[in-house]
Amino acid sequence: MATGPDQKHQKRQALNQALPDPVELAANIRAGSRSALARGITLVESSRADHQEIAQALLADLLPHTGKAIRLGMSGAPGVGKSTFIEAFGQLLTGKGLRIAVLAIDPSSTRTGGSILGDKTRMELLARDPNAFIRPSPSGGTLGGVARRTREAMLLVEAAGYDVVLVETVGVGQSETSVADMVDMFLLLLAPGGGDELQGIKRGIMELADLIVVNKADGDLVPAARRAQVEYQAALHLMRPKNAGWTPHVLLASALKGEGLGKVWEAAEAHRKVLAETGDLSRLRAAQAKAWFWTELREGLFSALKSDRQAAALVPELEREVAEGQTTPTAAARRLLGLVLGRSNGA
Repeated sequence: MATGPDQKHQKRQALNQALPDPVELAANIRAGSRSALARGITLVESSRADHQEIAQALLADLLPHTGKAIRLGMSGAPGVGKSTFIEAFGQLLTGKGLRIAVLAIDPSSTRTGGSILGDKTRMELLARDPNAFIRPSPSGGTLGGVARRTREAMLLVEAAGYDVVLVETVGVGQSETSVADMVDMFLLLLAPGGGDELQGIKRGIMELADLIVVNKADGDLVPAARRAQVEYQAALHLMRPKNAGWTPHVLLASALKGEGLGKVWEAAEAHRKVLAETGDLSRLRAAQAKAWFWTELREGLFSALKSDRQAAALVPELEREVAEGQTTPTAAARRLLGLVLGRSNGA
């Protein structure tokens, strides 16, 4: 169901209520309040300055209580069965006594900004599980379909005590690096096929994968799934592993029948153990934090540039000059930056 005017109005009303005390909200999140967690995520996703101020105070309070969860990223082309897989996988984990949070990134319309927030409908059984928390977030057009605030939402659910955080992305593309830069393990979900389908998978996506799972390995598709497993494994052998102690491999699974999911979890646990023992986990997360810093800096500078009145007035003129070939895009960009940066330096 598309996000409609009524839903947007309700969201605005919720945000416009009395602003919460970040210390109290942090305490409620740590105590396991789902409503507090949902409100905290809404705050970090908000672009309002007053909401962001509270959100950053909230994150500062909760930061010491984060970092213990296993962070999994998952991607796969439409039709590969991601939602079915996540629901079955999530139920397996909650059945083991674990708490799982699913941050499902929804595609946003580039024309209207609307999104199709249907993840809870697609994962109906998991959504009713008291040990599962599903949060669909519109991508907002961010590169790779990963919402800009997904990293902060991840910290909040970790502080709330969830053991596994699974980030689902919008499909397969070059920009899936975005999710790989925020998780411990990147899982690529593929359908049976191999052969021609293998040729269609970008090398960059394969290089990101720590684990490949061929889903729908049941019934008449079992032979095709096994062939795909062999071909994908051969392709992985031609690539350099991301971590010295871990060799990516290919597993078969059937989310519909609940088969092979246990092996996927065993692989996730083994991968986490290897990273922890070699020290790669702390190095990986430190590198991700640095990358996050630079991403925020770029986004902040771009937002500041767009909100500058003189710069905004100059943009149409520069766009026209570029379109008509009167100047180069580089020269136009430098002129715009010079205007803003020169004024901020007192020039």
